[in-house]
Amino acid sequence: MRYFLLTAASALALTAVAIAPASYAQTGETATQAKEDINSQLSAFFKDYDDQELAHSFMSKAYRGIRDADYGKWDDPSDAAEVAQYERGQMARAQMEKEFSKDQLSEASQLSYRLFQARAERSSNAFPFRHNAYIFDQMNGAQSQIPAFMINIHQVSNKTEAEAYVSRLDAAGPLIESLVVQSAERADDGIIVPDWVFPYVIADAKNVISGAPFGEGDDSPIFADLKKKVMALDISDAEKSELVAGGTAALNNSLKPAYEKLIVEMERQQAKAVEGDGIWRFKDGAAYYAERLNNYTTTDLTADEIHQIGLENVERIHGLMRKIMTDVGFDGDLQDFFQHLRTGDEFYYDTREAYLADVDSKLAAMTAKLPEFFNTLPKAPLIIKPVEAFREKSAGKAFYNSPAADGSRPGTYYVNLYNLRSMSKNELEALAFHEGLPGHHLQRTIQTELGDLPPFLRFGGWTAYTEGWGLYSEELGKDMGFYEDPYSDFGRLGMELWRACRLVVDTGIHHKRWSREEAIQYLTDNTPNPEGDIRKAIERYVVYPGQATAYMIGKLKIIELRGRAQEALGDKFTMGEFHDVILKSGPVPLDIMEERVNAWIASSS
Repeated sequence: MRYFLLTAASALALTAVAIAPASYAQTGETATQAKEDINSQLSAFFKDYDDQELAHSFMSKAYRGIRDADYGKWDDPSDAAEVAQYERGQMARAQMEKEFSKDQLSEASQLSYRLFQARAERSSNAFPFRHNAYIFDQMNGAQSQIPAFMINIHQVSNKTEAEAYVSRLDAAGPLIESLVVQSAERADDGIIVPDWVFPYVIADAKNVISGAPFGEGDDSPIFADLKKKVMALDISDAEKSELVAGGTAALNNSLKPAYEKLIVEMERQQAKAVEGDGIWRFKDGAAYYAERLNNYTTTDLTADEIHQIGLENVERIHGLMRKIMTDVGFDGDLQDFFQHLRTGDEFYYDTREAYLADVDSKLAAMTAKLPEFFNTLPKAPLIIKPVEAFREKSAGKAFYNSPAADGSRPGTYYVNLYNLRSMSKNELEALAFHEGLPGHHLQRTIQTELGDLPPFLRFGGWTAYTEGWGLYSEELGKDMGFYEDPYSDFGRLGMELWRACRLVVDTGIHHKRWSREEAIQYLTDNTPNPEGDIRKAIERYVVYPGQATAYMIGKLKIIELRGRAQEALGDKFTMGEFHDVILKSGPVPLDIMEERVNAWIASSS
């Protein structure tokens, strides 16, 4: 069910669309017109595909800012719906290949054609393992994603949209109950989270249904959100009261009983949890992990190869860290320095307000610097927002939500301030540059704003590209003149080291059969991060196999390609042009990224 919540907004399946093939005599005056027409027809094909898939994904429409008659609905979480989505995708690919000759297309259309094929192939590789994903876990489970969606994505500007909000609350109960049934089936088939995950899920669920209107106390987060949005409307008091009463009934009669069933089921599964943290426990665990690595890195690297790349980069970064340690005059070894950074009060904030103020300051300075390094800049605004209280204990330390395509919702950088001792001052710059500018906000907003791209490229993605860009942005900040404080530069290296270590521990957990405790110890020995940060990270990698490997693999490729371009072009190289080559295609697999950079080098030489 992770796929239901994570891919609803960004990874629509490939839909069969009925478009007649082009037939032109490619001679004389008709040749140019024929090529234009076939490219237009392919664009129409992609548009029809997107329209038809959106008809099946009400959540995707909400993410894009579309508020129509389906605004009060959830996507169908059933396996039958997932199978139908997959079949539509494969049919669409076959139809495209039958009706369009790639050789007759423009360069841009050929790229879209290839990426459409690649997405279908990725879907085909993942389909046999669709029942292996955890439905409820501390990172992406519906128990926290449903209220997060309502609070952050479901916007209310009129009475109709408020009624849709109430309808979604009412429909959330059956949705949760359906997921509970699926989770039970998977658990009985051996797809069960480690025992330490259950307390997180249960706590999240209890947090959602605590407080008013479920019982005594302050308003629950989702109830408070409903009331806030309704009270802001320009409607009568009677209408507001009616809407709040409808939401109260939906929460008590639909959502609460479903969450109670979820809690009971999680307690049942916890009693039968088995030892082991990695997916090697699954009957097809090795094949599943290989597919996950291929999916996330867009390479054919094996688990052992990725592990070795991680070890080599850990060693490289440790060397750079030792230089900074010497520069600041620290007396001791690297592990001593790590401990100094973990425990020194001067490296942490006392208040959330102070942390957020510094984030604002750093991103303002970065915004002013961007035109020197980028020819294309995002139009949508960026806001910084603390993670909501109901999920901050289990959520990651930082993440980003893209803006709505229609401009109705800004890009949002979420920062988790639940434990300020997990949010080092030293890492603040690098984290803000990764999640905000020039990282995810710049890349994903530009992607969304590229109106000439087919919708599946504007709203889709490849993790190695997206997260590789985020990690690359951290190092780019140094090229742009940031990290003037050596401790901040050390924090940047610490963030890069973190991603190198991910290659080691992710493959360690899921391939080499490391326990959670062994992985925690590796990060403790090799990074400056605090214990809470380390534990939460390892727990993320356990339930999200392979995803953590995409960051460093993607970043290394971008750095490699930039270096190649700089060497080949010399004075002709500009950062703005290079970044346009990377960004203006939208997300692509790493091999296609390399092809595009090589072609740019050849045309610019």
